[in-house]
Amino acid sequence: MNNTRFATAIHIMTLLAKSPQDWLSSEWIAGSININPVIIRKEISVLREGGLIVSKQGKEGGSQLSKKADSISISEIYSVVRNTDVLGKKNQNPNPACSVGKEINNHLTQLFIETDELVVKFLGNKSLQEFSDQFE
Repeated sequence: MNNTRFATAIHIMTLLAKSPQDWLSSEWIAGSININPVIIRKEISVLREGGLIVSKQGKEGGSQLSKKADSISISEIYSVVRNTDVLGKKNQNPNPACSVGKEINNHLTQLFIETDELVVKFLGNKSLQEFSDQFE
């Protein structure tokens, strides 16, 4: 996942966990992350579709967690926003005449699967509440 989607999602979710009764606007969240509110709205949409947050429109609108932070695992957040394997992507066109090139992607597939399973298991032992408790 060699991008900032996971970091952005964790930042959003931590802000929502720190203010569970408030409806936080995408503009306010964007100010904390220091990025464009359009990016926040896109990630909020993904998190909402994943069932982790709820949103309401209008002047008093914003987003909140869909359930308590102690019942959301970091692996749930990761799974919702993940768009590639932890180790990245495989080479698209390795040389089929090479003894390594012709088989590399087959062997990488299992390595990628095992690595992703380890990451999900590790993150599954941590709750959003535990993570957000690190902040004052």
